[in-house]
Amino acid sequence: MAEPFYLRYYSGHSGRFGHEFLEFDFRVVGDGKSAIARYANNSNYRNDSLIRKEMCVSALLIKEIKRIIKESEIMKEDDTKWPPKDKDGRQELEIRLGNEHISFETAKIGSLVDVQGSDDPEGLRVFYYLVQDLKALVFTLIGFHFKIKPI
Repeated sequence: MAEPFYLRYYSGHSGRFGHEFLEFDFRVVGDGKSAIARYANNSNYRNDSLIRKEMCVSALLIKEIKRIIKESEIMKEDDTKWPPKDKDGRQELEIRLGNEHISFETAKIGSLVDVQGSDDPEGLRVFYYLVQDLKALVFTLIGFHFKIKPI
């Protein structure tokens, strides 16, 4: 974990229930031998409260996230032709991987139909699938780490 690493994803909007969002990040801390994962989910629907989780994660997990990012080739993409944020909200993805840094912002993507209709379907598809993979990883980590059971 010697190279600098940071990943942040945000998806949110402001609507009749206020500011609702999902956000997570991974960051290497201190001497570079440990990392922190943070998660926040704010849904004011039916008076839900803000959910925040934080956990220490291993160097092996960070190595796997870096591998996923590198294989996706997201660092080669450009968001200038992606749909801009709108009334339905926005998504942001920021990654620092070694000396490379990207920061993307686009409208929320409901499905692959939205991707196909964009001005840059190939680049947006890379973003879409990477985000799906990262969200699945985060939800799995939270499920294992906190043993959340629906009531």
